[in-house]
Amino acid sequence: MTKRLFIGLEVPRACAETLVALDPGAKGVEWLPAERLHLPLSLHWTLGEEEEQRLRDALAEVHVAPFFLPITGISSHGRAPSVAISVGIGKGHPHFFALHRFIQDAVLRAGLEADLKPFHPSIVVARASKPPQGKFLKFLRENAETEVCLLHVQGFAMFQLDRGPLRTDLEVVERWELA
Repeated sequence: MTKRLFIGLEVPRACAETLVALDPGAKGVEWLPAERLHLPLSLHWTLGEEEEQRLRDALAEVHVAPFFLPITGISSHGRAPSVAISVGIGKGHPHFFALHRFIQDAVLRAGLEADLKPFHPSIVVARASKPPQGKFLKFLRENAETEVCLLHVQGFAMFQLDRGPLRTDLEVVERWELA
């Protein structure tokens, strides 16, 4: 049986609720529920059991000290009909970028395709079918530098993504603690 998997950071409930509360109620913008918010660190793969186990074993070797990560600035990216509204990590933290690099190294050790594109980490909080306009565009500009919350990153997770005709379910299938 194959699974659609990716690696990322869980967003703690309090921070996720703060992100959801940012919703200005703009027409044509669908804000995601708190339980769907995450910060991706890898590509999505469709893996069989053997590949998944190799990845799990390689990820167990990833070690980075825990750190704090600011969640800062709301922006939009993409083109119609799939515009993402996201919150970034400001200037980030060196441990965050080290974690990303070590995860990509683990992916390669597991024999999978690493993400070689430039890394622009963000938490997608909403989706829209067209670029921001009017009051919503003003909202984005006013919050482009807003610090929303601070994540205490103590680990990372493997997520399973299931897409159905009416929804997308996101489930954590394993967690790894940072050393």
